[in-house]
Amino acid sequence: MHYPFSIAPETTRDAVVAALGDKAKSVDLRLGEVTVVVKAADYLAAARILKEAPGCQFEQLLDVCGVDYSEYKAGEWEGLRFAATSHLLSVSLNQRVRLRVFAPDDELPVVDSLTGIWASANWFEREAFDLYGIVFEGHDDLRRILTDYGFIGHPFRKDFPVSGHVEMRYDAERKRVIYQPVTIEPREITPRIIREEKYGGLQ
Repeated sequence: MHYPFSIAPETTRDAVVAALGDKAKSVDLRLGEVTVVVKAADYLAAARILKEAPGCQFEQLLDVCGVDYSEYKAGEWEGLRFAATSHLLSVSLNQRVRLRVFAPDDELPVVDSLTGIWASANWFEREAFDLYGIVFEGHDDLRRILTDYGFIGHPFRKDFPVSGHVEMRYDAERKRVIYQPVTIEPREITPRIIREEKYGGLQ
């Protein structure tokens, strides 16, 4: 079967709506991009449908990223805090979709792993675990990938301190790297604003 070079986003949206049915909490088309939100209980099933259903056929997972919504819209966000967002590509139909799932528990965010459907989810999910603390259930090797193994906390969370919790340094006497509490004094820096008269031709 021959497909056009690019499928209209409205066609992609309609195919996703038809394939997922009530498994989709919402399917939005904005700025030419389709975003699907599903419940955590339907995440795996929805992902498998998006990969296999005619009109969808999203054979590739390009990215999985974590999101912390705690300060979204200047703190006015009232929904669940943590989400995992996957970006899917259909090579055969030349279309894309964004799949989002919110972890039902803010204290211990857990969603299913997509590694059984797309092997490429492996390192992306490790990154989201490392930086946001999202646990991907069913992942065979969920461990830190960017921070050090002794790192404490998840640095992309909105409540993570800019200076971190611990620092590491080489101790010449012990002849090894050691961890210790952060010694940097927190301070606020107010940038100095320089105003020049007639800057840019303004009076």
